[in-house]
Amino acid sequence: MPTLYLSHTDCEKHVMLEQHPESPARLRAIQRELDQNHWNNLLERRQASEIDDACFAGIHPRQYLDMLAELKPGEGIARIDADTSVNKHSLRAARLAAGSGLQAVEAVIAGHFNNAFCAVRPPGHHAEAAIGMGFCIFNSIALAAERALSLGAERIAILDFDVHHGNGTVDIFMERPEVLVCSSFQFPFYPGRHDQVDRPNICLTPLSEGTASGEFRQAIERDWLPALAAHRPDIILVSAGFDAHREDPLAGLLLSDSDYLWLGEIIREQANRFSNGRLVSMLEGGYNTEALARSVAQYLTGSA
Repeated sequence: MPTLYLSHTDCEKHVMLEQHPESPARLRAIQRELDQNHWNNLLERRQASEIDDACFAGIHPRQYLDMLAELKPGEGIARIDADTSVNKHSLRAARLAAGSGLQAVEAVIAGHFNNAFCAVRPPGHHAEAAIGMGFCIFNSIALAAERALSLGAERIAILDFDVHHGNGTVDIFMERPEVLVCSSFQFPFYPGRHDQVDRPNICLTPLSEGTASGEFRQAIERDWLPALAAHRPDIILVSAGFDAHREDPLAGLLLSDSDYLWLGEIIREQANRFSNGRLVSMLEGGYNTEALARSVAQYLTGSA
């Protein structure tokens, strides 16, 4: 069965400041990598659809949505925070990104696919319930988890291997034991929020600057595998960030392409073990476009 691959060219219209690392070039680089012929039978490519307003309930409050709706920059940009801006296309791009997660969850739970990958932007895992930050507007992985619960899943696992801690996802789910959140991240580092939370359903894996493959893999096996075994999720969702790569300019971890193949393989094993193979991954970080594209291809290979 092929992997459902969701994306949309309108996600490339979201542009922040000039030379901003979270740029449309990220999706274009991934697309070039996956345009090679050997991917043709491995991916079922479909367009993402926008999220409906009603689907934000339980994740983002109405006042946050209203605040975003008031940002109408015309031909310029409007700032959400120092790192996060919107242009006139940004909210549609963010709605497409969030909508792709809902589509993917629906397709996987319905049994049409075992595996889905959403190549969308802006990313989402830093967006807290009422705060957009860190390049993120809507928390797409949290919205996907909420949709999975509404479709009958009783236990969800969210695995986040971005180099930056998924503070928004922890903020949203730290008091909801039906959702396990596992997050590996460079520490101390941005964003410095919710990175020392002590809850049974929050599994944090802080990594020192300079951490390379061996230590990273040992930490994931030590922390995540027992947490998954205890939680036994009905579906696994992944915040797939590729900025822990040694070539990435924004951080200081030293992963290689092969580590993302390994991550895909070990997460696929856990999905097969606990979740009847149900796995949905969403793109988060990764800012060296060549390393990002290679790493996504490796992850897709491992998780297929």
